[in-house]
Amino acid sequence: MDLSLQSERVRRLAKVLTDFVENECIPAEALYERQMGEGADRWKVIPPVMEKLKQRARELGLWNLFLPKEYPEGAGLTNLEYAPLCEIMGRSVTIAPEACNCAAPDTGNMEVFAKYGTPEQKKRWLQPLLEGKIRSAFAMTEPAVASSDATNIETAIRPSPDGQSYTVTGRKWWISGAGDPRCEVFLVMGMSAPKHNNIHKRQSIVIVPRNAPGVKVVRPLMVFGYDDAPIGHCELVFDNVVVPKENLILGEGRGFEVIQGRLGPGRIHHCMRAIGMAERALDTMLLRVTERRAFGKLLSEQGTILADIAKSRMELDQARQLVLKAADMIDRVGAKHALKEIAMVKVVVPSMALRVVDRAIQAHGGAGVHEDLPLARMWAGLRTLRLADGPDEVHTMQIGKLELRRVKELRAHREKQRSLAAKL
Repeated sequence: MDLSLQSERVRRLAKVLTDFVENECIPAEALYERQMGEGADRWKVIPPVMEKLKQRARELGLWNLFLPKEYPEGAGLTNLEYAPLCEIMGRSVTIAPEACNCAAPDTGNMEVFAKYGTPEQKKRWLQPLLEGKIRSAFAMTEPAVASSDATNIETAIRPSPDGQSYTVTGRKWWISGAGDPRCEVFLVMGMSAPKHNNIHKRQSIVIVPRNAPGVKVVRPLMVFGYDDAPIGHCELVFDNVVVPKENLILGEGRGFEVIQGRLGPGRIHHCMRAIGMAERALDTMLLRVTERRAFGKLLSEQGTILADIAKSRMELDQARQLVLKAADMIDRVGAKHALKEIAMVKVVVPSMALRVVDRAIQAHGGAGVHEDLPLARMWAGLRTLRLADGPDEVHTMQIGKLELRRVKELRAHREKQRSLAAKL
């Protein structure tokens, strides 16, 4: 990764972070799994090694690097400056992001509180999240509707007759972080004005404390056989949960505005980490193919393996440049005006990383799909990522529509060229 165009501060942080990830986080991965325990304990025990690593990250100045510079609570980095650091954390995606307090879904939720929260909401929820004392979840996806179109969301957020509270009723699933015993708050998206003329003004987001009466975690959901404990991706029920009106985020009917503000930077954070995962997979593959022999020569001497290595390197570097462009666009013109770039990285990067990981698995044979190596878990996470922030098809459709907006300009340019040609 070329950091020559980055600031001295970013180069210094990258050096410290690389040392932390490679020499402390990755070596701790096996211990983390052992400390998790088995059965129900996997949802009750936070591996002690994680708290030690969090303290270490604080000492090294690697804490809360994600929050953009416009927020005083953050580290003062731009999205473009954070990109290579997030990639480094992705090399140990289970441990490093959380150790640095830069893990999803907390990062996106902290941005919501920082950008839209009232002083009281920031004090109650943002501060302990920034300190790493609690965790959070974002409850949007539902089992009964196609949630890739958020206008379908059916969870009801109804105001009380006296206007002093809201009642939340509905079922959600794939709620990342909901299984964590440290999760104390949900940001819940639901329908508050079902008859509003503007379908994008029907949704609101409210803060729901985990311990509120009526909140029930039904079950953790398996991802290709992985439970992802203790974080989990859970199914929840909100059974007539009452929250005060002060728990509304930004305002009634402004849910879409909030999620767009949340999902711009958050979506490319996933992609940054995915590039780090792919880089580690490629490193693992390089070691394997230069140590194993088949049919009388090293795997690295086989033509197909060489081609896989070359394709992986080319695809990785291309995808990284696209992510850096998206990060730069968000910094310069805002997420709203970088929709095409954000959508492109959301489609390109997870698919690229999946191909790189798949090639590494193939080079390892049976070992590639075994838990002794991180490759199978990487593959499961990356395949899920192609759905988690909206399916590829939705982003591809958006890219096409945004490209079509250029047609008017192109036609005007063509007419100008014809006019100039006629004068020759």
